Amino acid sequence: MESGALLVAGLEVVYGRSVRALHGISLDVPANGVVAVLGANGAGKSTLLRAVSGTLSLHRGAVTAGTIHYGGTRLAGRDPALIVRAGVVQVPEGRRVFANLSVDENLQAGALSTRGLRQGKDGTAKARANRDRVFELFPVLAERRTQRAGLLSGGEQQMLAIGRALMAAPRLLLLDEPSLGLAPMMVGRIAGVIREIAAQGVAVLLVEQNVTVALDLADKAYVLDVGEVRLAGSSADLARTDEVRRLYLGEEEAAGADAAGTPAPPAPRKPLRRWGE
Repeated sequence: MESGALLVAGLEVVYGRSVRALHGISLDVPANGVVAVLGANGAGKSTLLRAVSGTLSLHRGAVTAGTIHYGGTRLAGRDPALIVRAGVVQVPEGRRVFANLSVDENLQAGALSTRGLRQGKDGTAKARANRDRVFELFPVLAERRTQRAGLLSGGEQQMLAIGRALMAAPRLLLLDEPSLGLAPMMVGRIAGVIREIAAQGVAVLLVEQNVTVALDLADKAYVLDVGEVRLAGSSADLARTDEVRRLYLGEEEAAGADAAGTPAPPAPRKPLRRWGE
């Protein structure tokens, strides 16, 4: 396996005793580039990220089959802190910044789990260098460094959540719905930063409902439907499929109307095809 690559094979996840959320999921994320995971609510996208980051148990979930390897190291069953130290860091949906702490204090919290970081001069210098990098990506955070995070706008909180994750010096960044609830202009800014992060050598696994943004950012994409991979391929190829264009990009033909002007019922949803069928 390529160093720094993520490989998920035959993954199955159950919540509680009987709710099966993922059914034989397989995907790979190369050490360089962006891979997007698309799908409707409940498709299993966030569950997939939780399985990779080791946080499933916090949601009463468990991996029941399959494997997750990062750079050749098995992740399933490992403590989340060890996964972070291995270079895999997740930015959760909803930002979840520490509202009562300042911007600087939130970033310091992210630095506590930096892989290989130790107390002392070397650790302090590494944390300072990571913080400087975050401020280069997000100048507004430098301007608001002493401000309480809870007083930031939604877009600024998303920047802080990503910046906090970057303080841990990840090699693989897991992003869960980074555009959720943001204005279009802020979505564009966040997308630009994700592109810059990838250009700096950090692999990105992106879960995103804004399909237009996701396909523009990603080299490769997977479409999940009820816990299964239904489509997979390059972003350009997926954007040309009827399923993605109709279900996610809003390119559905308007329904006709009868002579009385009554709209025709919508066409029944066709089952998604696996890529290559």
